Amino acid sequence: MESQLPELLKILTLTKNDDGTFIGRNLFIGSPNVYGGQVLAQAVAAANATVSDGKILHSLHSYFINPGDNDAEIRYKVETVKDGKSFNTRRVVGSQHGRDIFIISASYQKSESGITHQAIMPNVARPEALTSFSDLFAEFAAKFNIQPRGIFAPDGPFIFYPVEHYDPFHPRIRPAMNHTWFKTNGTLSDDPLLHQTTLAYASDFNLLITALFPHGMSFFTTPMQIASLDHAMWFHRPARTDEWLLYVVESSNANNGRAFCTGKIFASDGTLVASTAQEGLIRKL
Repeated sequence: MESQLPELLKILTLTKNDDGTFIGRNLFIGSPNVYGGQVLAQAVAAANATVSDGKILHSLHSYFINPGDNDAEIRYKVETVKDGKSFNTRRVVGSQHGRDIFIISASYQKSESGITHQAIMPNVARPEALTSFSDLFAEFAAKFNIQPRGIFAPDGPFIFYPVEHYDPFHPRIRPAMNHTWFKTNGTLSDDPLLHQTTLAYASDFNLLITALFPHGMSFFTTPMQIASLDHAMWFHRPARTDEWLLYVVESSNANNGRAFCTGKIFASDGTLVASTAQEGLIRKL
């Protein structure tokens, strides 16, 4: 079964219009609306295309305003907020059908030296000793006649290997902590901007589902509305997304129909490459 990675790379290659806006297409991964990580990654790609002085993206802060239509192109308008000696700032607005669906502020910094420390990567099982989400899900997909998509599909653009066993049809109550190995389902070029963009794409996976663990809930057992409301990300060090990365996610709070999650992404050698934070809507139906 061929990987969707080439399709992902196609939709992350935006078309620039004469008016300076960028157009992105969608990659369907089974969700009723456009996957949030895709909009995030495309907005990053649009912002990157306007930075030409060698500065590197170090942080982003975004809001998901309206659901995205899988069948419609997304238009990204980039505003140059600042071009400074050390930092550049961009603001990107994504829209469909004449309404805004997503906004992001992105900050770029020139390379410089400074103090260095980082969190320690948890000592967990390595991916070669684990079973992929797609293999875990295959048995249930056949039994319930469900077509695996996205994180559960063997042809998805990324492959995911959970450290803790996860049965979405019989979820057990457990702490709101999640460890998952992941990488692209295929190799990438050496372009560091491409690895940042694809890392942004993958960063939206696994966050909100971690908030379901203490409640013994999953998409397949409890009718619910679940959606990302905002997403922040910090790029600490260079990373390759076609090599194994460990996503450590914790949900420290849930109330008033919202859940808050934070994540750390480590390279396989223990290097902390990125951090994330997200609040999302989780509403029982």
